[in-house]
Amino acid sequence: MQDHRTSHDEMGGNGRRKRRFSRIPMRFVIPNLVTLLAICLGLTSIRLAAEGKFEMAAIFIVLAAVLDGLDGRLARALDGASRFGAELDSLADFVDFGVAPAFLLYFWSLHKIPSFGWFAALVFAIAAALRLARFNVMIDDPNKPAWQAQFFVGMPAPAGAIAAMLPIYLSYSALGLPEGRLFVIIEIIYVLGIAFLMASRIPHFSGKQIGRVKREYFIVVLFAVAVFILALASFPMEVLIALTLSYLGLLPLAIRRHARFSAETQAAEAGGSTALEPPQAP
Repeated sequence: MQDHRTSHDEMGGNGRRKRRFSRIPMRFVIPNLVTLLAICLGLTSIRLAAEGKFEMAAIFIVLAAVLDGLDGRLARALDGASRFGAELDSLADFVDFGVAPAFLLYFWSLHKIPSFGWFAALVFAIAAALRLARFNVMIDDPNKPAWQAQFFVGMPAPAGAIAAMLPIYLSYSALGLPEGRLFVIIEIIYVLGIAFLMASRIPHFSGKQIGRVKREYFIVVLFAVAVFILALASFPMEVLIALTLSYLGLLPLAIRRHARFSAETQAAEAGGSTALEPPQAP
């Protein structure tokens, strides 16, 4: 006969049943660990910036952006996507690409004009927060056309952080940058411009249209990736300058292509609505 009595070990001191926690599969844990590692990189970047190690601080933010691109792909590959992971990723993005770059830029040179420099840092962090909040709202829109997956609305926060650090790359590269109050003013204007791109609705390429590599191009792509990694390890600042300028240079093309797709969609919708209208009686 089965005993339906609850053992004393399963009951709390007040007679209530103890709550047991279900086990969480590793496929949910691994992507979140990558996200936490990205947060550690962002916070460590702030510490390095406070210690005057600006070049290393910038590299840590770039590494956080690499991990930000990996955690989502890991979650989809392992079928470990969750609402908790999405919220954690959003908070990590604000720390890594909003707060950390703002402190880095201020500690590096914006503090030379304290009021306007801190204003630019605050605007940049706020723009990153607004950009992430809008992304979280728009990601659940089921009515957007399929072609919109090729674009981001506004500059993504990771790209904004990497682009905003362009003056640091230039300063620590072979090119070098002159120091002075005029340069700080130009940097403030540039940082505010990047903040505007993040908070705006200007389209940017998402890179999601890049699919799998064809078999005949695999060796070529593998060689190109290897060369890129070697160049990044040998000349990190110069490579980051080239990447940033290339990304900003693609902005006009993204705007034109988005406008073309939008016009085609509106024309198709207008044609469909006209076809549904009943013919007028003579």
